[in-house]
Amino acid sequence: MSKVFIIAEAGVNHNGDIQLAKKLIDVAAKSGADAVKFQTFKAKNLVSKNAQKATYQQETTDSKESQFDMIKKLELDIDTHKLLMSYCVEKNIMFLSTPFDHDSIELLNELGLHIFKIASGEITNLPYLKHIGSLNKQVVLSTGMADLGEIEDALNILVNAGTQRKKITILHANTMYPTPMEDVNLRAMQTIGTAFDIAFGYSDHTLGIEVDIAAAAMGASVIEKHFTLDKNMEGPDHKASLEPDELEEMVKTIRNIELALGSSVKKPSKSEQPNIVIARKSIIAKTSIKKGDILSEENLTIKRPGKGISPMRWDEVIGKIAQRDYQEEDLI
Repeated sequence: MSKVFIIAEAGVNHNGDIQLAKKLIDVAAKSGADAVKFQTFKAKNLVSKNAQKATYQQETTDSKESQFDMIKKLELDIDTHKLLMSYCVEKNIMFLSTPFDHDSIELLNELGLHIFKIASGEITNLPYLKHIGSLNKQVVLSTGMADLGEIEDALNILVNAGTQRKKITILHANTMYPTPMEDVNLRAMQTIGTAFDIAFGYSDHTLGIEVDIAAAAMGASVIEKHFTLDKNMEGPDHKASLEPDELEEMVKTIRNIELALGSSVKKPSKSEQPNIVIARKSIIAKTSIKKGDILSEENLTIKRPGKGISPMRWDEVIGKIAQRDYQEEDLI
């Protein structure tokens, strides 16, 4: 029985406020998620000053503001990283962050992160992939906007750079915030696992939690989901994020799904074993039977409880000689 590794994606929903970031860690820890993930970048290394915002970002932030100016306000410096990592230790939840440039990769490596998350937008960034691959850390690779050929290329780059294949998990993803249900294509998650014989999971940007539950039931080993304190807050990702009670419900439901999936061995469960005697049937006397009578379809029948001879031995019993007297409805 495997446990799904659940990443509560705080991302940039801290809005550049350390106290808000700590509250997000509180929520993630309370939900039972395994890790809370932020984003590490320098705006000057990530986007040009002329880069446009995505449509969903224009709708959730000041449309006149450039992508550079929006992102600049959301940077976390090294001291903030250390503070948040220390707070995660205090709250007993793993700290993760997605690096978006080489300086950020080095920063997170120096801070001792064991898992490196690669965002969908970096799957075609060869120098970046080589850099992370050279660290030989656990890698979680998101694949939004990618086809199988691009996934294969990225996987080969990571492995050739020095990361063991067994340390890589590939996440199916769709980068629209929120993702329309008709575009989720969750079966592609299993296609990835089969095509590359590799651990797979799902990074979700749909509204609600039902797709995450389905992903867990379909074998995802990692599930990542954005969350916020309040969907109505200003910022690019809040509206497509879960609120605290929704995150808690998602984690609880995934844990129940893990239990329900079980071991794959079909046998009576511990809880249902007492019902075998109650629900199953036995061969019993249909009429009074005297010692020496031939047991037949005329004097035998099948009824509950299941404490006697199983009806599966009916043909074996028919034609036998009664070894004693039976009253009607006695177990044979």
